[in-house]
Amino acid sequence: MARVSQAHLDARRRQILDGAARCFARNGFHATSMQDVLKEVDLSAGAVYRYFSGKEELIVAIVGEVLGQVREGFEEATRNSPPPPPDLLVSSVMSRVLATKESVTVDGRPAFPRLVIQVWTETLRNDELAALLREGYGTVQETWTRIVQAYQDAGMMRSDVNPDHVARTMMAAAMGFLAQQALFGPAPVEVLRDGLRALMSVQDHSSVNLLETRSN
Repeated sequence: MARVSQAHLDARRRQILDGAARCFARNGFHATSMQDVLKEVDLSAGAVYRYFSGKEELIVAIVGEVLGQVREGFEEATRNSPPPPPDLLVSSVMSRVLATKESVTVDGRPAFPRLVIQVWTETLRNDELAALLREGYGTVQETWTRIVQAYQDAGMMRSDVNPDHVARTMMAAAMGFLAQQALFGPAPVEVLRDGLRALMSVQDHSSVNLLETRSN
């Protein structure tokens, strides 16, 4: 029997994950059966179960993959001194993640944002998935905290703000952008970039007035 190449195995695994993602985004986790996944990917049960034991393992694999991509994107930024500013950093990472998922569509629209909403809902009843998300988001939060500290060390950001608070806010901006796409339709990442850039440009007039008063 000819040996199956690793490239073939990887492609088959990708086929299964993308097909499952479409099913989950379309109908939700509970309404999707393994039979639905088999039909979507046009493979036998044996071919699919060779890679995944069932629906729960598929969900965990999809979520783990996305969190890994997000984490790697922000980790890369920590290797720059200083890191790119928040507007460019968040939009570039989001753009990269969305680009890897753009071929997976449901009714002509990207499946990924809808899948994200499904995942968040599923964590309310799936302890394993909830633990995976907590770990993944916790790692991303730690990375963002280091990024903020690098901003502060470089004099790019106020030093009197808790880095963890900024990290949570930037993560909320990215998560909210995905939620908006799921609810209201696709939007270019430039929307997120420009919005963050505008917020970063806001002047703290109370501080400015205080400095003017002291100078007088």
